[in-house]
Amino acid sequence: MELTEALQQFRDTQRQMHAYRHAKSLITLDGATVAPTGSAPGRGETLAVLSRAELALKTDSRMLRAVETMLRHRGDLDPVLLRGAEEFYRDYERTTRIPEGEQVVYARLLSDADAVWRRAKAEDDFAAFAPYITRIFDSLRRFSSLTDPARDPYDVQMDRYERGLDTAKLEAFFSALRGHLVPLLRRIREAEPVEDGFLWGHFPAWKQRKLTKTLMAALDLGQDRCAVGETEHPFTTWFNRSDVRITTRYREENFTQSMYSVIHEGGHALYELGVSDELKDTGLDGGVSMGVHESQSRFYENMVGRSEAFLTRIYPRCRELFPDALEGVMPRRFYEAVNVVRPSLIRTEADEVTYPLHVMLRCDLERGLMAGTIRTEDLPELWRVKMKEYLGVEPNDDRRGVLQDSHWSGGLVGYFPSYALGTAYAVQLFDRMRLDFDPEEAISRGEIGEITRWLGEKLHRFGRLYDPEPLLEGIWGGPFDPDHYLGYLERKYGEIYRLG
Repeated sequence: MELTEALQQFRDTQRQMHAYRHAKSLITLDGATVAPTGSAPGRGETLAVLSRAELALKTDSRMLRAVETMLRHRGDLDPVLLRGAEEFYRDYERTTRIPEGEQVVYARLLSDADAVWRRAKAEDDFAAFAPYITRIFDSLRRFSSLTDPARDPYDVQMDRYERGLDTAKLEAFFSALRGHLVPLLRRIREAEPVEDGFLWGHFPAWKQRKLTKTLMAALDLGQDRCAVGETEHPFTTWFNRSDVRITTRYREENFTQSMYSVIHEGGHALYELGVSDELKDTGLDGGVSMGVHESQSRFYENMVGRSEAFLTRIYPRCRELFPDALEGVMPRRFYEAVNVVRPSLIRTEADEVTYPLHVMLRCDLERGLMAGTIRTEDLPELWRVKMKEYLGVEPNDDRRGVLQDSHWSGGLVGYFPSYALGTAYAVQLFDRMRLDFDPEEAISRGEIGEITRWLGEKLHRFGRLYDPEPLLEGIWGGPFDPDHYLGYLERKYGEIYRLG
């Protein structure tokens, strides 16, 4: 095959694969938001057909010959096409080691599991979902053994979401966090408490939807490229750099929970919207890893959304929408209340100090499930024990315990470490940003676009062109250092709680 023909085949196949992924994502989004509750079986059948068609393209002999031709002509390719060919070949090798039939059955399993998880959570029925956990972990354990038999199965899964991450690196990171967070949390508990009772009450969903529109405008998330839906567990789906969907959940007893869900998912959206047009039809047009992706969602959620500058600016709109609850509350008091530190049952509602402890708990359980040392039926009790150990609280039901996250129903095993890593990455990015301009001052002026442009130039536009580690180290000017994150928590919460 000549190089010109190979390049045409490569681009044509990438376009076709993107079309199948687009269709699958639309169906999945529909299932998670507005689809009838009984529609899962039909949706699963359609997804299985689409998955089989996408798999056929991934393993097509003509595409393989095209990629091999491209790799033989490395010196004639620009960096984008070369990287695209390398990434396709890497994925091809992994994909072809798993029997096609098993992949199709697994795609149907995940569709069914998602529907069952939603019912199980609503009805607090762990027993209904337990068989799906077992089947999903059994499948992933087998897939790990087929794709990389020499490695620990959990390491294989983590590498899918953060290339190069393994248990040793993760434990070193978690050890640094434990050594700092435990004494910091103890000092905060001994300090004068921050009052946040006014954030709890009745906040109608229709008013929260108005706040969502304000938040999206503040983030420069135009409705021409980003839409908002409602679901049980918020997430972001990206189809292309002109169509990104975010979701949230409105709880009428506390409006800040949806507020930060919107900002968090908005960070994911801004990353995808910032990927360069140059990467279209190359397989590189998306976020490079989930750790880096979470660095963007947590950056906007924490560094922007929980900053005093942002909360002072957004406060008048909150006061306008919820005048009774916020009567007599000054912006500074609002900032402190939003940042209150209190161990809680729900990860997505956790404060910055206790949030990593939620992630550690889930990683402990995932490792045990992948290793076969934890049985599915023991998860509810183990969850309660570990919540008590890590956070000093324990749920009275599984809905707020082991069933609270949607990740396992979607097969996202090994994903949770990305949340903790991404949170730490975000702080180091913020510190690097300070060398070029004052981000707090930009936030206070309502110029969040200045921050997005900086991230776009340094990070977003590159998509998957580089691996996570060299990409981030190129921005930071050095290696990942969790001391940035730990120092940030010490300064911020030392000041809020007057720790001295």
